[in-house]
Amino acid sequence: MGAGILGPMCRSIRVLHNFEPPATEDEIEAAALQYVRKISGTTNPSAANAEAFDAAVEAVAAATRTLLESLVTKAPARDREVEAAKAKARAAERYGSAG
Repeated sequence: MGAGILGPMCRSIRVLHNFEPPATEDEIEAAALQYVRKISGTTNPSAANAEAFDAAVEAVAAATRTLLESLVTKAPARDREVEAAKAKARAAERYGSAG
């Protein structure tokens, strides 16, 4: 899978690897939900699709947990506050500062 395949369409999915403290279950589930919403094209599935949607979110979250637990790195852990400040600065540059 090439880097451009998920590019702009998954901007709201955050990097979860190599943080101290590690990614929380809520962060993993939120990323899985965003991914499934984007892939399915809906934020609120119909009753007929709710079961499949929920199963997909669960499967993506499980795969994400497995991946995060399996990854190794020699890089120092990222600091959440520093990364949040960087993201805020990028957004301000991209969209203009709101104040």
